[in-house]
Amino acid sequence: MSKILKIILFCGGFFFLFTACEKISASNTHKGSLHFEEAAITPDVKMVLIKGAKYQPFYGEDSSLVEVQDFLFDERPVTNAEFLDFVKKNPKWKRSNVKAAFADETYLKDWQDDETLPKGANPDAAVTFVSWFAAKAYAKSAGKRLPTLDEWEFVAMADEETFNARNKPTYSSHLINLYNEKNREQHPVKISKPNYWGVYNMFDLVWEWTDDFNSIMTTSDSRTAEFDDKGLFCAAGATSTTDVLNYASYMRYAFRSSLKANYTVGNLGFRCAKDITK
Repeated sequence: MSKILKIILFCGGFFFLFTACEKISASNTHKGSLHFEEAAITPDVKMVLIKGAKYQPFYGEDSSLVEVQDFLFDERPVTNAEFLDFVKKNPKWKRSNVKAAFADETYLKDWQDDETLPKGANPDAAVTFVSWFAAKAYAKSAGKRLPTLDEWEFVAMADEETFNARNKPTYSSHLINLYNEKNREQHPVKISKPNYWGVYNMFDLVWEWTDDFNSIMTTSDSRTAEFDDKGLFCAAGATSTTDVLNYASYMRYAFRSSLKANYTVGNLGFRCAKDITK
């Protein structure tokens, strides 16, 4: 069993057996708000229109449906090359400059230096070892935002033929096989087939940050880059689910429950979303 799967299973046990709420802080010394003014970037990535609807989330104590509004979604994860462009234009997010409150000691750990990708890394592979704070700053710099958990999971229900494939017998087992594939994060984006929405790599490359990542970390306004450490908190873990047979979803929620916003992981990346202008 892989190390990451063991971690997920361990965290998942606590995630479903206990309800806990722990007040945490982005920094032991900083109080108040942090406002990042990012230099603009223009990544060349297609955004796909996702037509929203009501859906049944994996988590929850009842059968209440959640409504997802129409939104735009990057067709693929953010790549190494794109994040390199971001840190060059925003030096405060370089490995040697980033503050510990916003990224732990493994932030961009495989990079050879502040502006050199890991040796042998594919520029078109998904960037990893990036914290939630850094992902959120990137999204703002691109004029976008991180997707909400419900938006991400709504898109994740799809296979190649239908927008909701969760009831198919092979849906969860196929995803678990992908999650167990070693070094999958090293593959370039858009090699596999897109899903029903025209979205690539929801499962076969990296885990992905969401804005609320199961409401473990939130801010007073999650769609801005203003971070108030008094508003960051660890929410109560869900003690029941509405789709107990979908073990792949269980793995995702268990993994998210183990994260804090400054954590970085070797197979954790992100992609961006955007509201539709009316």
